[in-house]
Amino acid sequence: MLMRTDPFRDFDRLARTWFEPTEAGRAMPMPYDAYRNGDVVVLQMDLPGIDPTTIELTVERNELRVEAERRRDSVEGRQYLVQERPMGRATRRMFLGENLDTDHLDAEYDHGVLTLRIPLRESAKPRRVSVRSTPESASIPAPGA
Repeated sequence: MLMRTDPFRDFDRLARTWFEPTEAGRAMPMPYDAYRNGDVVVLQMDLPGIDPTTIELTVERNELRVEAERRRDSVEGRQYLVQERPMGRATRRMFLGENLDTDHLDAEYDHGVLTLRIPLRESAKPRRVSVRSTPESASIPAPGA
């Protein structure tokens, strides 16, 4: 599935989100949920106000990189009184397990949520193994007999 990351790396990411300067004063966060639904791992990322054409997904080996950008409309004569909404580029890297089939990754953006569906590889899916009986095993006495 997804590989857990070092908690200090998560802390560094959080610190960058709040303290690195961007156009609006701080980096844009990209919180996400991940869960398994049958044979598919689903990631849902909050990306409100993003133009879907700015979303870039890159998979290299077992690393998934998501990048997106939210731009402020430039309107002549507009004078902002308050600018609290983060703008600029958001980037998130996730490490995926070898049992995910990234060749069949599906992505959809709807109502500010980017949903990624990554199926399990066939070799990682549970499967039933049949047990066959041989004539020699029929002649072996049962334990305790």
